[in-house]
Amino acid sequence: MNIEQARFNMIEQQIRPWEVLDPQVLDLLFVVKREDFVPAAYRNLAFADMEIPLGEGQVMLAPRVEARLLQELAVRKSDRILEIGTGSGYMAALLAARGEHVVSLEVRPALADAARANLQRAGVANVSVETADGSRGWPQRAPFDVIVVSGAVAEIPQELLKQLRVGGRLAAVVGSAPVMEAQLVTCVADGVFNTVNLFETVVPTLDGAAAKPGFAF
Repeated sequence: MNIEQARFNMIEQQIRPWEVLDPQVLDLLFVVKREDFVPAAYRNLAFADMEIPLGEGQVMLAPRVEARLLQELAVRKSDRILEIGTGSGYMAALLAARGEHVVSLEVRPALADAARANLQRAGVANVSVETADGSRGWPQRAPFDVIVVSGAVAEIPQELLKQLRVGGRLAAVVGSAPVMEAQLVTCVADGVFNTVNLFETVVPTLDGAAAKPGFAF
């Protein structure tokens, strides 16, 4: 497989048609090597328009979904970022390339270890992967400028919204299959939030979100 041709095709045939037109985001997809975050068994599918299995029932989201969320968050170099659900570490690497620092929470220890190894090999130094349940966010490092939920939730929990600073943005896919929608929530004042529906999609439920009685997600 011609890796660079496959990367180019992914960007031009999958990502641009999904209204990802920010040149900084598109350039970043050439710089952060997606194939370095894909399990070896699926390396030939690194650029396919699909979710890639990571083990333990978890997946990498499709490239177009990750790219669109990254664009809509409009990450700035001074932003402090929280990611819920590290997975392979790829989204954390993209966020880190645009922001100041990323705290990424992964409840499954084996995935957290793999993500740390992937990020280290890729030379990404401004991501902290914590083995933790992200259901309550990470209040000890709040507030955050950007929060990304890398999995679907039934609704956005108040605990996460409270960890956004004024002007901060949160992206999540909200709903239950087959009806889900990616949303961008902006904190416009203390306790005041503006929500924009971005696009319809269906992605796996955030790990653990469906398993806990009374869970806020």
